[in-house]
Amino acid sequence: MKKEKKWLLSRKENDSQTPKKEKKLKKWQKFLLISFTLLLCFTLWMIWGNTSLQVTKYTITSSRLPESFHGFKIVQISDLHDAEFGEDNCRLVKKVQKIAPDIIVLTGDFVDAFRTDVPQSISVARQVVQIAPTYYIPGNHEAKINDPSIYDQLEEVGVTLLFNKALPLTRGEDKIHLIGLTSDKKVVKTLTPLMPKDDGYSILLAHRPEPFEEYAAVGPDLVLSGHVHGGQARLPFIGGLYGSNQGFDPKYDAGLYTSGSTSMLISRGLGNSRFPIRFNNRPEIVVVTLEKS
Repeated sequence: MKKEKKWLLSRKENDSQTPKKEKKLKKWQKFLLISFTLLLCFTLWMIWGNTSLQVTKYTITSSRLPESFHGFKIVQISDLHDAEFGEDNCRLVKKVQKIAPDIIVLTGDFVDAFRTDVPQSISVARQVVQIAPTYYIPGNHEAKINDPSIYDQLEEVGVTLLFNKALPLTRGEDKIHLIGLTSDKKVVKTLTPLMPKDDGYSILLAHRPEPFEEYAAVGPDLVLSGHVHGGQARLPFIGGLYGSNQGFDPKYDAGLYTSGSTSMLISRGLGNSRFPIRFNNRPEIVVVTLEKS
């Protein structure tokens, strides 16, 4: 028995000293695993970056703004291109509802000329007019479709069309002026007679940002624009890569620009058109708060 116990103890000691074989991944297996993980992360990031809504807030101050309009809040929806964010665009509408704007402006390309789904976009208009008074100008895609029934449907749901037209927004005895421009041709000639005769504070809705210097020459206080989709792909420290009508490295792609006494805000927009993917360029709702300086 003693000999048997000694033999068992000896065997256990030998077993504990015997190194266990570890399963190691081969180099090619490691490479595939790392590559797959990186590809999965990139794919998820791209999906998130093309479907998650970003709210970008700006404060515009001016001594010309009437006191009663201090804190006036504008939501800009641009370049929807018939995109859908949640069922019946519920995520988009809820975001706008949460902002609680004083007015909503639709600055063109509300529909898309290449994969048109007008009812989907009209449904957005029908919902947002319940939140705040909503104003619209057309973009180049509406011009391309050339279907007046789109405008009829927008009016039917309560959207105010601003086709080379100006109207006052009032608060008590004070007012500011909202102007809509439908084309980037003959800007100065078209815009000049629309400017307020009382030289009051004015906001211009103009789909394309490229004629900014022409807008500024006429003198609106603020321009709200879109069209460029933020340059489609945005690179760190560089900005937008490509802009329609501007080519590579566009001068005007997104954000705030100033010239003289005129400021211009360019929305990166919400949807896509012929090029269906954004890179580092989330769909954007712009919120502008006016403050008297």
